[in-house]
Amino acid sequence: MDRRGTSRHRGGNRSGRLVAAVAATSLAFLTVACGGEEEAAGGDVAPVAVSQEDLTKLPDATTYGDLPNAAKDSGGESTGKVLHPKKDLVVYNEAGGEPIAKLPTTQVGSPTWVPVIAEKGEWAEILLPTRPNAASGWIHTGTDEVEAAQNDFVVNIDRDDFQLEITKNGESIGSWTIGTGKKEYPTPKGRAYIIASIEETVNDYSPIVLPLSFHSDSHETFGGGPGTVGIHTWPDDSFVGKETSDGCIRVTKEALDELVKLPLGTIVNIV
Repeated sequence: MDRRGTSRHRGGNRSGRLVAAVAATSLAFLTVACGGEEEAAGGDVAPVAVSQEDLTKLPDATTYGDLPNAAKDSGGESTGKVLHPKKDLVVYNEAGGEPIAKLPTTQVGSPTWVPVIAEKGEWAEILLPTRPNAASGWIHTGTDEVEAAQNDFVVNIDRDDFQLEITKNGESIGSWTIGTGKKEYPTPKGRAYIIASIEETVNDYSPIVLPLSFHSDSHETFGGGPGTVGIHTWPDDSFVGKETSDGCIRVTKEALDELVKLPLGTIVNIV
């Protein structure tokens, strides 16, 4: 494009009509070129092809995974859309970028549903359930291998006030006092989401546990697992309004009864 600009400058001694024609042609060229770049940036670029063999070699984007090179949550406003892969999907570092992981159809025994925080054409930026916390990636949605749904619910957690609130379309539908992590094992803050719903069969402290996409910053592992932070009840209410857990969010039975009704992929904002 630099050479084209130089040629136009050298042609300045031609007739005004010819100069105008050249300028118009150049403008058309620039418009087409810029339009193509915008389309690519907008997400019309095709994904890098990944063979089945290479797909199996990619790390799993699960709560057991670690993607140190994944991008961080871009901070984009949640679209309310959640996606479910019908088969293992490639996760890319950006729209049209390089493969970094594969998103499986299930997470911890539940169907995988991930929240969308940005869209570019047939690409969606999603939050990932792996370490590090707030990891994100991009998946190509231009096939029938991705199921989409709308989720109007959000959970907001205030650690200082020990409050959990559920909203629908921005309107509060209930709030409860909760318990959070101890000073030495703090509940991590940021934008997480519910990745699964597990019927507890080993411990008796909660009938259902809702694991989140976040992990403890203090425990690399916990109870044989990868240190996943979850929401659950406790045998008594001694935790209410206190920092007593190893990072999980303890809620009352009444709160859990409402939380288990929420769709998988529901955003959980922790401040």
